[in-house]
Amino acid sequence: MKKIGLAWQILIGLVLGIIVGAIFFGNPNVASYLQPIGDIFLRLIKMIVIPIVISSIIVGVASVGDTKKLGRLGGKTIIYFEIITTIAIIIGLFVANIFHPGSGVDMGALQKTDINSYVETASEVKSHGFADTFVNIVPSNIFAAFVEGNMLAIIFFSVLFGLGLTAVGERGKPVLAFFQGTADTMFYITNQIMKFAPFGVFALIGVTVSKFGLESLIPLGKLVITVYGTMAFFIVVVLGLIAKMVGVNIFNFMKLIKDELLLAYSTASSETVLPRIMEKVEKFGVPKAISSFVIPTGYSFNLDGSTLYQALAAVFIAQMYGIQLSITEQISLMLVLMVTSKGIAGVPGVSFVVLLATLGTVGIPVEGLAFIAGIDRILDMARTAVNVVGNSLAAVVIAKWEGEFTPNSENAKKIA
Repeated sequence: MKKIGLAWQILIGLVLGIIVGAIFFGNPNVASYLQPIGDIFLRLIKMIVIPIVISSIIVGVASVGDTKKLGRLGGKTIIYFEIITTIAIIIGLFVANIFHPGSGVDMGALQKTDINSYVETASEVKSHGFADTFVNIVPSNIFAAFVEGNMLAIIFFSVLFGLGLTAVGERGKPVLAFFQGTADTMFYITNQIMKFAPFGVFALIGVTVSKFGLESLIPLGKLVITVYGTMAFFIVVVLGLIAKMVGVNIFNFMKLIKDELLLAYSTASSETVLPRIMEKVEKFGVPKAISSFVIPTGYSFNLDGSTLYQALAAVFIAQMYGIQLSITEQISLMLVLMVTSKGIAGVPGVSFVVLLATLGTVGIPVEGLAFIAGIDRILDMARTAVNVVGNSLAAVVIAKWEGEFTPNSENAKKIA
């Protein structure tokens, strides 16, 4: 019998998890049995992400060895990210104003969820300026950055280390060989960990459904439909047009990353697929120097799905409270989101943290987040999937922009 592919295995795990969660809805024992399985899978992924990013960037940068070229690459990447995330915010605001998902919502029928765990982090983000983002890129202690998972600081150090290896010439080759071996080893470990993915997905979605139940979506059904519809529009139209501009069919491209896309959606964590996405786009034809820089950087600067959702959710809460936001207030909201959404991707519940730090600036009650916290996992799944597509495509766009995209497989030739 033909072996079942990873995407089908994950889909089976997802469906079975939903069924088990629905059957045992409200049973606290489900979480006690399944949560450890999901946690183990997520920890396995987090365990390998930083070693892969460090080794891949160092090898990629050393293979380029040109400071000016790296500076140009970094500049183009940041400009592209800023343009795309701004478009995402504008679309989120536009859709919320057109469809009014928050109008007419019966707040008495909604269940509040405790959001105190996010409040302390949000207070730190309020003072998080654009300049702070760039200051924090430079780590005062690189080992602390490793422990905290500060991706921007890790990328900065790895780029400098790669340039240093190039500068010392022959003396750096043994070190470079070590990091190349490390990267190859970690990618092998990644592929082994992926065999556990269907079980992790089954456990995580099972716990979610058993806690909140599918009926929790009904009072906020209009918000869920609006978010999912807008996310689909953004992928097909916005990212689709960008893909077409660089000679790629967005649907065929999504087929290339279907395993990772389904896994990211199921776990609501883009970290789970970072190593595999880097590997996939490299096989597709993106140079390692570009994929190893663009994709990890995108986890802090190119959260298309998250920024789109933040804009839409902010207006939704305002509408729920009957607050009419003026054009000036919405422009202010957009500008604040452009700043607060950058450089804090490592924070758990990042979209909630950003919204808590942002809503008060335009007079929207932050307590409104407690009404949608219960279904946030379902919404998080959608925005995570968009983040993954956006970051994967970004690597291709930058490679094309740099004139270094070279399809090197039959799959790449079919898609490009």
